[in-house]
Amino acid sequence: MNKNKILVTGGSGRFAKVLKDKNYKLNLYFASKKECNILSENSIIKIIKKIKPSIILHTAGLSRPMNIHETNISKSIDLNIIGTANLVKVCKKYKIKIVYFSTSYVYEGLRGNYKETDPVKPFNNYGLSKLGGECAVSMYNNSLILRINMTEKPFMFKKAYNNLIANYMYHEDLVKILPKIINKRGILNIGGKPQSVYKFAKSKKLDVKKIKAKNLSKLPLRQDMNINKLKKLI
Repeated sequence: MNKNKILVTGGSGRFAKVLKDKNYKLNLYFASKKECNILSENSIIKIIKKIKPSIILHTAGLSRPMNIHETNISKSIDLNIIGTANLVKVCKKYKIKIVYFSTSYVYEGLRGNYKETDPVKPFNNYGLSKLGGECAVSMYNNSLILRINMTEKPFMFKKAYNNLIANYMYHEDLVKILPKIINKRGILNIGGKPQSVYKFAKSKKLDVKKIKAKNLSKLPLRQDMNINKLKKLI
């Protein structure tokens, strides 16, 4: 294996595109869906034998539109749980580290300031699907789970919630800190400072309008994580 080579799944995804553009420190190979079909162990093995990575950065999966995890649970299960499990099995076989991109949605979102050691209770199917992936990754010692809260830059919506607290950061912010954390193991909360989504969006997009989140059963208001562990690393 090449000690410095990192294989990126989901190589044409939203984060991967920013990583490809902004990365200056990591030796990355971006695999397309065709090159690395995470639903096929043979496909994963084939790309591993070709690239010989020491780390797999697993960014592939299903996120938006969020309602697809309610309307098409088979797709959500396949891409976020089964695909991740396939990668873990292959990583174990070839002694490759896996870095898994999870989400802050694995937390309940009711009280905020969630630490990595706190119990998890996803509030929607997306969070459940990513937690399913986490379960597989957690079984393998040579792994790092990143519970991330990030979005595109500029902020993609015209309105933002002023009563929902979270740790939003932009894709490029994670790119900057990735070299400092990629060699760690365990679970790590990843995000910016806790603040309202509106305040976060307003800092870069002056014309964003504030709105209130009202359906609290589907959108809890305290989704913020404790990022002290991250701060010590960077």
